[in-house]
Amino acid sequence: MLDINEIMKILPHRYPFLMVDRIVEMEPGKRIVGIKNVSMNEPHFLGHFPGHPVMPGVLIVEAMAQVAGILAYLASDDEIRKKVSYFLAIDNARFRRPVVPGDILRLELVTTMNRRGIWGFSGKAYVEDKLAAEADLKATFAD
Repeated sequence: MLDINEIMKILPHRYPFLMVDRIVEMEPGKRIVGIKNVSMNEPHFLGHFPGHPVMPGVLIVEAMAQVAGILAYLASDDEIRKKVSYFLAIDNARFRRPVVPGDILRLELVTTMNRRGIWGFSGKAYVEDKLAAEADLKATFAD
């Protein structure tokens, strides 16, 4: 649906902090599914942890936030699209299983609110069909 080149036109993030490789499903303004291919080449694996690489939970949540940002961006008007999205809150974050190099992280987000410029999302991250992490996120757009 969206490849990396289209994603980079939407998100300001760049390597090594771009955490989404593809968007595979989307209902504009309602739900979105993104993919993050987890590679041993990512710099955080050098120190997290040597001999036992595990993707930091905060980066899994960041990947969810980036996918949510794409959903909100595509549902917004041209005036909002000139702004940058910012995290406002992370609630109810839970980490269920490790994410390791070679995994394909499937990031599923559903819009839970969109009021006065504040977006809310419920996010889940899966490896295969197993829940790896979940969180509720809030974001807004600002200059």
